[in-house]
Amino acid sequence: MEASAFHDGTARRSSSALVALRGRDAGYQAFVLLRIAFSVAPIAFGLDKFFNVLVDWPIYLAPWINDIAPGSGQDFMYLVGGVEILAGVLVAIKPRYGAPVVAAWLAGIIVNLLTVPGFYDVALRDFGLLLGALTLARLAWSYDTPLKHDPS
Repeated sequence: MEASAFHDGTARRSSSALVALRGRDAGYQAFVLLRIAFSVAPIAFGLDKFFNVLVDWPIYLAPWINDIAPGSGQDFMYLVGGVEILAGVLVAIKPRYGAPVVAAWLAGIIVNLLTVPGFYDVALRDFGLLLGALTLARLAWSYDTPLKHDPS
């Protein structure tokens, strides 16, 4: 199979995209599933930060963060929701860059949750999500091309 070179020096089989579209590439299928999950979930949870339908989100905010955050806990959740929506959109558009953003965001959430007694189970769940986001980031290195650098 013919290989094509990318500007970062890596090579990829030109037919790999065609194979992936036929649904025979398990790695590509995993990439697509994780891309969907890490696009939809942050957007859905981000939107809910504005409406508190799923849960009263400010209860998850560590007191020390609430003390340094401007406004009320709910005001801070509006900011959190906006960041989550943007992160989900970034994953949908360009997972190579969005997945590490989501992973970093989840790391911050985990630190927050570990400083709030009673939410260690949620922190553990978010650690699993962090591993999923890192897996998406790794797969994106294979299945999502980098942005072209325009020297002009």
